[in-house]
Amino acid sequence: MRGLHADTGYLLYRLGLRSGQLFNAFLQESGVRLRHYALLRFLATSKGALQRELSARLGYDPSAIVGLVDDLEKLGFVERRPAPDDRRSRIVVLTEEGRAFLRDTDESGLRVTNELLDPLKPAERKTLHALLLRIAEAGLE
Repeated sequence: MRGLHADTGYLLYRLGLRSGQLFNAFLQESGVRLRHYALLRFLATSKGALQRELSARLGYDPSAIVGLVDDLEKLGFVERRPAPDDRRSRIVVLTEEGRAFLRDTDESGLRVTNELLDPLKPAERKTLHALLLRIAEAGLE
């Protein structure tokens, strides 16, 4: 019988848990958690998105998106605006305060990632990233 650490899926799960713990610890003082941070990072690369698009792209339950956006709106990091092509729909847009928050946390976020990947050499980190990206693009879109 195979040992637990022989299961790649389990190792990915544990690594995800550890990554979440480290990021949440670094974000704790801001009132933001990793799920909020991911939403902000996504919005930083777009001109805004419908909540249903955020749900699909981030893999979050649609009901969770509403609460996350509410939290970020209260902090002034995002705002809901009428969608240009459908006034009944709202798009979620990153505010300047949200952009400033991301700029201010970039260095700390990199430190968390570096701590997590400390056992790997730089070339191994690049390889790991490339492999995870390939898996994500094939199965998580």
